[in-house]
Amino acid sequence: MKDYIKGIFRQTIFKSNKGYIIGLLKVLETNIVDLKDYVNKVITFTGYFAELNENEKYIMYGEIVEHPKYGMQYSVKECERVKPEDKDGVIEFLSSDLFKGIGKSLATRIVDKLGINAIDIILHDKISLYEVPKLSEEKINIIYNTLKKHEESSEVIVKLTELGFVLRDALSIYNTYKSNTIRVIENNIYRIIDDVDEISFTKLDEIAIKLNDDDFNINRIKALILYIMKNLSFSNGDTYMFINEIYDNASFYLKTEIDNTLFEEAIYELDEELKIKIENDKYYLFDDFEAEENIASKIHYLINKEVTKYKNIDMRVSELEDKNKIKYSDMQKEAIIKSLENNITIITGGPGTGKTTIIKAIVELYKTLNKFNDKDLVSNIALLAPTGRASKRMSESTLMPAYTIHRFLKWNKDTNEFMVNEYNKDSSNLIIVDEVSMIDNRLMDSLLRGLTNNIKLILVGDYNQLPSVGAGNVLKDLIESDIIDVISLDLLYRQDDSSYIPVLANDIKNETVEDDFLIDRDDYKFLQCSNESILPSLVNIVKKVISKGYDYKRVQLMAPMYAGVNGIDNINKVLQNVFNPSETGKKEIKYGDIIYRENDKVLHLVNDPDNNVFNGDIGVIKNIDYKGKSGKSEITIDYYGHLVTYTSKDFNKFKHGFIISIHKSQGSEFDLVIMPISSSYKRMLYKKLLYTGITRAKKKLILIGEPRSFIFGITNNNERLRKTGLLEKLLKYLNKN
Repeated sequence: MKDYIKGIFRQTIFKSNKGYIIGLLKVLETNIVDLKDYVNKVITFTGYFAELNENEKYIMYGEIVEHPKYGMQYSVKECERVKPEDKDGVIEFLSSDLFKGIGKSLATRIVDKLGINAIDIILHDKISLYEVPKLSEEKINIIYNTLKKHEESSEVIVKLTELGFVLRDALSIYNTYKSNTIRVIENNIYRIIDDVDEISFTKLDEIAIKLNDDDFNINRIKALILYIMKNLSFSNGDTYMFINEIYDNASFYLKTEIDNTLFEEAIYELDEELKIKIENDKYYLFDDFEAEENIASKIHYLINKEVTKYKNIDMRVSELEDKNKIKYSDMQKEAIIKSLENNITIITGGPGTGKTTIIKAIVELYKTLNKFNDKDLVSNIALLAPTGRASKRMSESTLMPAYTIHRFLKWNKDTNEFMVNEYNKDSSNLIIVDEVSMIDNRLMDSLLRGLTNNIKLILVGDYNQLPSVGAGNVLKDLIESDIIDVISLDLLYRQDDSSYIPVLANDIKNETVEDDFLIDRDDYKFLQCSNESILPSLVNIVKKVISKGYDYKRVQLMAPMYAGVNGIDNINKVLQNVFNPSETGKKEIKYGDIIYRENDKVLHLVNDPDNNVFNGDIGVIKNIDYKGKSGKSEITIDYYGHLVTYTSKDFNKFKHGFIISIHKSQGSEFDLVIMPISSSYKRMLYKKLLYTGITRAKKKLILIGEPRSFIFGITNNNERLRKTGLLEKLLKYLNKN
């Protein structure tokens, strides 16, 4: 039998609008050994539920989980209402708060007359209640209607699962529409996409086709257009698209051309419903349009707001130089002073140009100028970055707390909402955001909504790095608007006779790489080999660096693509047996076609603020437990001293990280970076990608592969240019002023 707990529901602690509940259950019975001590005690449970009524009995199927903040909980996968099983139980049920105005005396009379099957009898035939003496018409209706509503949720959820929805989706749908659920399904099933998160168009479309013979109804075409626009935005990074792109992709999905009149009608209705926004010949998802508008509006407010002027600030900078035994360049001084006086400033530059030094100086000088103590400083400054690793680096350099943007904005993963927003703003006065090239339009919009107007905003990033994974090109658009003070750092402070990495990065940026890139340096090597020899060459070089004492924290391999012999997925399988071979006593576990073993290096794939681990974080498998506290297989991963335990249902949140994508490496630095350069990557080899990969190396860089493919990549500027409207909106605001 499946693991279960049976008990009485006592209280709701939290409930989302989609039916996610954290609650308390008094346990009466369980078959889980680890929970035997909880019988007649209260346990915390979590899960998605159609409806729970206090003091009613339920049986819940699931597993024990250990929440890092709230301790042990019972994660519920399925839940059934337990019908009263004896006379006293039926009386107690009918006299509960569920039935308003029906006390114990009346409930007893009903059971005395109809027996312990009273509930089923009433549901089958309302007239049976007329047999109960002194029972008014009003109370007959209350009892019957309450019982019907009580049973309705189970019937609707069964119907939804029969249609093809998984239980979690069925519960989310029912919790959204309640008694109107079936009516919504019959009238416009595609409405579910608007109202219920995480239900895919393709799954819904598959179910809708079974229910509806009309493949070209207006509701389907509208939903398809939104699906196509979201896909195009995700795959291309565009915030808007053109009508022919949308039409062609929609027709391709349907495998036939769509009637123009029907298509135009669908577009018109979506525009009227504020689901899309048409601006001239540009077609936006409405949220993307609104995000760009808000960013442009906030930026212009900051530009036009009166700046701060500090007396003797040049002298203060000199004092800071003496204190830290450092000499700032004129450009660095300009960056420090403008950042503190302007309401918004951008600092951009490649590796070794002093961005970290400037951030540290800004924090120290801000403290001095405002005569803050350490506590005041922490409450007035927010240091932010899009990744956990980048925020950790900021914290280490400034000796101040730093946060991911998601954590700062208090992201709730269950509702996908930020708790810090335009209605609940953060009170910090100086905001420094690092790695801004990684921030997409919607995240920048969310950040600006959560900040007061009384801020100084300092955006730090590398203009030449890859753009964000999400739609938009925020840093590029802001810089190219030419309306914000931008300090471009180009002097290499790490350049000396033994440092070639920043020189190479600068040469790639300027396309001035010469043949000497094949010469070995103290911090650089290009190992030439054929496409076919890349993998064995990687194995050999990894064995050498391991013998020199490099561990998983200090060395990182990265590549542009996942597929193929020289792709990330295949190389990870090979490198696992080099970095972490199988040994007696070292535990392993299979997940799909992947074998995880203790001491494996892994990469986290999603943001998980509850566990304080984020997309792109790298860790090592500390322990594999075949029967953990949950009674199921568990993997515990060490993320730089922070332990997170996963049960099998969450093994898809990470993957091997011996080699990772260049995109995933953004926001990180590693002592040693090893990059294969293969002609099989050709469609992904372009200047910004190579530049981003190379600039992840702090102390040593090894390239392995074909020199001609490397030259092709650094001279290839044919990266796909994103279609974004932020630059145009920024200039439009400028013209208004």
